[in-house]
Order: sequence, then C-alpha cells, then structure tokens
Amino acid sequence: MTADSIGALHHIELWVPQLQRARDEWGWLLTRLGYEAYQDWPDGCSWRRGATYIVVEESPALSSRLHERTVPGLNHLAFSAGSREHVAELAADAVGHGWRELFPERYPHAGGPDHFAAYLVNSDGYEAELIATD
Repeated sequence: MTADSIGALHHIELWVPQLQRARDEWGWLLTRLGYEAYQDWPDGCSWRRGATYIVVEESPALSSRLHERTVPGLNHLAFSAGSREHVAELAADAVGHGWRELFPERYPHAGGPDHFAAYLVNSDGYEAELIATD
C-alpha cells in the first residue's frame, strides 16, 4: 500500500433483486467502460478496472427486492466515460441493454451547462451517470 492508495475506493457492492438481470445490464455497461470480469460465484459476480471492482450480488440476506434511488442510501454511481461522442454512443446503445435515459429533455446538460453527461437508470432502479471527460 502506498500513500496514494490510502482512501482510494476499493470496491462497491450492490445488492440486487435478480442476479442474471444485473449481470446482463451492469456487465454490458461496465465492459463498455473498460472493466473486465473479475469474480463469479453462485450469488454474485464482479468486474474490475485497475484496483477497483464492482460487485452485484443477489444475497440471501436481502430484506427487500426494491431499490429506490430517491430514498436515503445510494443515489447513483458516476463514471468518467471519455469523449462526448463516447457518452452519446453509450447513451444510445444503453436502451437495448436494460437501461433508459433519465432527464432526456435536459440531455446532455442535466448536470448544468458545463457538465456533459448521460444519466441512465436500469431495470432495478440503479442510476449510472456517464460523464464526458474531454
């Protein structure tokens, strides 16, 4: 461990109501963002990019099968997504992979006039923000 890695995000674990759907939807998005399949077990799987990995798990300890991004807890995950063209391509392709656009009437500046991003939500209500970094 180096001083630069202290405080860096190690992993995120999302408990999901249906593993195969999450595997398909998150797997498509994360792969397009440069993540690679990392772990796989009966109740979950993960993708890794660099030192950080993202887990989806259908845990037997789930207390609910509903995720609501507008209640206390996780609202969204935000990803650097490259060029504006790449963000636009991902947003367009996402519809065929279980995602829909949030705030389509304000795309690509729903986050403000100087912020180019696509806001997507998947079948289970998880939001991903794809931010142009060019």
